[in-house]
Amino acid sequence: MTLSSNTLATTSPPSEGIDKPAGLGRVRPALRIGPLSLVLRPTMLLVVLILAAALFAMFCLDMTIGDAHIPVGRVLDVLTGGGTRSQRFIVLESRLPRALTAVVVGAALGLAGALTQSILHNPLAAPDVLGITAGASLGAVAVIVGTGGAATGFAATIGAPLAALTGGLVTAVAIYLLAWGRGPTGDHGVTGLRLVLVGIGVNAFLLSGISFLLTRASLQDAARAQLWLNGSLNSTDTARLIPAALALTVVVVVALGSARTLATLRLGTETTRVLGVRIQTQQAMLIGAAVVAASVATAVVGPVGFVGLAGPQIARRLLRTPGEPLIGSALVGAISVVGADVASRTLFPVDLPVGVVTAAFGGPFLLYLLVRMNRKATLS
Repeated sequence: MTLSSNTLATTSPPSEGIDKPAGLGRVRPALRIGPLSLVLRPTMLLVVLILAAALFAMFCLDMTIGDAHIPVGRVLDVLTGGGTRSQRFIVLESRLPRALTAVVVGAALGLAGALTQSILHNPLAAPDVLGITAGASLGAVAVIVGTGGAATGFAATIGAPLAALTGGLVTAVAIYLLAWGRGPTGDHGVTGLRLVLVGIGVNAFLLSGISFLLTRASLQDAARAQLWLNGSLNSTDTARLIPAALALTVVVVVALGSARTLATLRLGTETTRVLGVRIQTQQAMLIGAAVVAASVATAVVGPVGFVGLAGPQIARRLLRTPGEPLIGSALVGAISVVGADVASRTLFPVDLPVGVVTAAFGGPFLLYLLVRMNRKATLS
């Protein structure tokens, strides 16, 4: 008797005395809505909901911090349309853009890290390791140092972010072209290991370029550039937040629409090719989406290190998935940046940039990944 997937998803477990077919384990329940078919994973869904709730709680807590302390209950009251006029001004006009920017930047970095790590099959393949963040930083520093603070108005608002976005995209194209070559099977393309190695080299070159620009700048311009290089939320505003949110929305749509292709790419080159997937085309498209997300995040607040590296790995362990989960990585990334903003203004005597806090916690996590990878290599 032949059993369809619908039959397996809806029939009751076999009774005693009836053996299960070989290789058939517990079948997950299926949910069908018209042409859509989803497999229900209650544990994974519960973890995602917990992460979303933690992000909302951290988001509200972030808006309580400032010169005038506002309790969380008052913040929720303002967000639902209540509160006094002064409370609405403080929360909606002053603190809400900063908190939303932290969410957008963290989600973009987490999603970018999940895409690059999934495609390249390497937990170290994050935008800040591959040189994308350094390219964006070089573009922004060049504008800050080059204008000497002379730009005003719209040029001052959009100049450095636009240069950062351009620098990240140009760097990604350069890395991709330098990594192009003949693979182990004889086909021309880009392999994960080659892309990571080229990215590390380009990252070192770009960091030296940033250092050179800082040594040639005036003291005032160097201070402005150094503040931006630390990844600060202090200068965030709606003019930068809205384009970043729109870009992140487009990247999320592209990433979720390619979720099945991304899962297929994890199966290896030969299997993916047999399934009819155009490997190089899909890799280029998904890496492009990751580059846009990372470049936009860097353009808004500056480089925020280790979020794209640690976020997908933490989400993978929480959700227990075979690959880096997209939604989970975005949520963990957002929690990391919002939490770093809260910690920078409450745990330290001075208001630290969020990039300093994420680097302090991300450095030990990088060492953990390196030790873990070394143990795997030794055992194998």
